[in-house]
Amino acid sequence: MIAPSDWRMVDFLSDVHLDAGEVATFNAWANHLNTTPANALFILGDLFEVWIGDDTQDPFHLQCMEVLRNNVRRIPVFFMCGNRDFLVGSHWLRSTGVQGMQDPCVLELAKQKVLLSHGDALCIDDIDYMAFRKQVRSSAWQEAFLAKPLSERQQIAKDLRAQSKARQQTQTDYVDVDANNARVWLQENDCKLLIHGHTHRPASHNLGNGLSRIVLSDWEALTKPPRLEVLRWTQDTQRFTRISVNN
Repeated sequence: MIAPSDWRMVDFLSDVHLDAGEVATFNAWANHLNTTPANALFILGDLFEVWIGDDTQDPFHLQCMEVLRNNVRRIPVFFMCGNRDFLVGSHWLRSTGVQGMQDPCVLELAKQKVLLSHGDALCIDDIDYMAFRKQVRSSAWQEAFLAKPLSERQQIAKDLRAQSKARQQTQTDYVDVDANNARVWLQENDCKLLIHGHTHRPASHNLGNGLSRIVLSDWEALTKPPRLEVLRWTQDTQRFTRISVNN
């Protein structure tokens, strides 16, 4: 993807985990979309805490879609599936006007190639998750899941979230992106910088030989201090800067 030459400012975010029980986070996200001076917005996965199919009709998710629908008239919004919302499909994209992206995706900003990813596919040391990811990303599993009644899918999603939380509490070793695989991805795509989310550990990492990766923050409005962060690229400086969003 080659950015138009008139894009002076571009925002990147991920792991907002929009949920009806997190009103403050939703308000901060919606306010940023409504007011950002950026020429484009890239959402690198896990916009939603959970997504069980494009036939979801609960009021909260319809409200989220309306925010997006109102803003794509002003700026283009791009979306990449994460590990929580990998079932977002073509119907949702058409309904909101958001443009879908593959993972990974190369974005060229003023002749600088940047590799974008949610990041979960690079956490190869998390053996259990990688096996689960392979299962749920298969077309056979997704077709079978989406064929279930909405109420059954809601219960399955609830059970999976409970299992995930229990696993996180007992897991002693933090699993990060595999540096060797990150370097391979960058080299294969002729990029020097990888931008991703998923790990909820915002930082910048030097991968050697001029290669690096920037980790996006997750969003949580009620922590102290709040975690509401956007990574912003500006054409004038050719730099990426972390911006805190007001809640």
